Amino acid sequence: MNYHTFSEDTLRNFTKSVFIKMGCSTEHANLATDVLIKSDLRGIDSHGVARLSGYVRLWEKDRINAKPNIQIVYETPTTATVDGDGGLGLVIAPFAMKVAIEKAIMYGSGWVSVRNSNHFGIAAYHTLMAVEKDMIGFAMTNASPLVAPTFANERLLGTNPMCYAFPAGKYPPVIVDMATSAAANGKLEIAQRSDKKVPEGWIQDSKGRSSVDPHELKNGGSLLPLGSDKDHGSHKGFGLSATVDILSAVLSGANYGPWVPPFVAFLDPPTDPVGKGIGHFLGAIRVDGFRPVDEFKSHLDNWIARFKSAKTVSEDQKVIIPGEPEFAAEKDRKINGIPLVDVVVNDLNELAVKLGIKKLV
Repeated sequence: MNYHTFSEDTLRNFTKSVFIKMGCSTEHANLATDVLIKSDLRGIDSHGVARLSGYVRLWEKDRINAKPNIQIVYETPTTATVDGDGGLGLVIAPFAMKVAIEKAIMYGSGWVSVRNSNHFGIAAYHTLMAVEKDMIGFAMTNASPLVAPTFANERLLGTNPMCYAFPAGKYPPVIVDMATSAAANGKLEIAQRSDKKVPEGWIQDSKGRSSVDPHELKNGGSLLPLGSDKDHGSHKGFGLSATVDILSAVLSGANYGPWVPPFVAFLDPPTDPVGKGIGHFLGAIRVDGFRPVDEFKSHLDNWIARFKSAKTVSEDQKVIIPGEPEFAAEKDRKINGIPLVDVVVNDLNELAVKLGIKKLV
């Protein structure tokens, strides 16, 4: 597999041009770009600029509103519901997190449920907004149904990621960012582009049998919950995914379960929606609502140091703190550039020709 490496600025300028061509304001184009580039910098290649053409196709199908009127439609001092007016989740989710942070500044915590949105990129982007304010951040979103609940052979849930972020002192923040399925759909897309098999326990075929074919979803198969099967705890993954779906959508008035509209433009949304768009749930909690920030950070540093020094099963292994690999990737890629596989570069160049902007190469 061949790669091209691009500077952060090159990809930022290209991505912003795409969003401007979609009709986004400069402010929204800059913000949406920042979310995608943050993903690529952190090594989450499946959710970065590789997704650009997907957003454009949805916009071409009138399923993304490039000029949304994002509004708070229900509110208490510590909670709110935001209607994203069908806009980019890359813009709507940061708006919602700002609301949560503002409420947390005033009252100690803030919680915002979102409806009528679209795919919001990596959850860590939004939780890091809270971390920058010495707060604990929460972000989760439901997604189009690709996952079969435990014992089922029907797609009813999305990969439904959840993210928690905690500010540290001398160490990077602890960021627990994970899908509630056995694997994120983005990892399947990477395997498809690389023409590689996936591990056992990620997917089942249309008859409920285990498969290692990354293309299985196209043949009627489904992803499995975190844990893969009941004996390995898939009921726990199902429970976590259900929690995300309920907080993100049942609470906000978004679509949930099998009614969540698909990210791919070639599949139409359900004709019998139970809500509006995709849903998110975001929150922020002030650390100093519990103890002084410096004390918390000092003890979290101590927590990190102790876990990093844990005895391991072999000398060539080490305990990895949640968020540590992504921090290392961002540090490296800011200096050495962001690698993109040829298939993504070709896709972006085709997009550039279609939109009438300068190609990457």
